[in-house]
Amino acid sequence: PSELTAAFLWAQIENLDLIQNKRKKIWSQYYNQLNLLENNSGIQIPFIPAYATINGHIFYLVCNSPDERSALIEYLNKKGILAVFHYQSLHNSKYYRSKYVGPDLPNTKKYTDQLIRLPLFYSLTEDSISKITDSVISFYS
Repeated sequence: PSELTAAFLWAQIENLDLIQNKRKKIWSQYYNQLNLLENNSGIQIPFIPAYATINGHIFYLVCNSPDERSALIEYLNKKGILAVFHYQSLHNSKYYRSKYVGPDLPNTKKYTDQLIRLPLFYSLTEDSISKITDSVISFYS
């Protein structure tokens, strides 16, 4: 990398614990505020087994259908919240589709079509997190 990029990355490495802890806190706030929604709306939130830990990389929801995901993304965008789809299955990608020889993989299609990623970055404020979670909850109300 260039010296400028290296300096930027070095500053992040020097603050790795601070940054990582903040991201985990944001992830936990999402989880705690959206946990009840899973039972009421049928969406899925991340499941963390007892033997695992989180790294705060992303927080996602798995909607009930592709149309629901599109509607939720549009609803959030109208409220100034950038939520995006995240997962593109490799075997269905434009490049690899003609090369793939193997079984049907229905779960990959589900996640490609139904997964939405919520904003998660270091400078995300508690007010922003509340706005995002309140908006998601209001969409399903």
